[in-house]
Amino acid sequence: MTLIAIFFPCISFVLRGKILTALLCLILQITLIGWIPAAIWAVVSLQNSRAERRNNKLIKAMRK
Repeated sequence: MTLIAIFFPCISFVLRGKILTALLCLILQITLIGWIPAAIWAVVSLQNSRAERRNNKLIKAMRK
């Protein structure tokens, strides 16, 4: 998934169900200069999503 986020940033957002964000990312990545920030944005967003899932799992485990 990280490779998809680097090479196809807008598809990374689509696969995670963030359609409007994917559209904004696509507009950003249309330019060659915008591709690098779009890829960084997609990778950081992916990492934040994974961290949030991990935190939610820990919270559920602590409540039990």
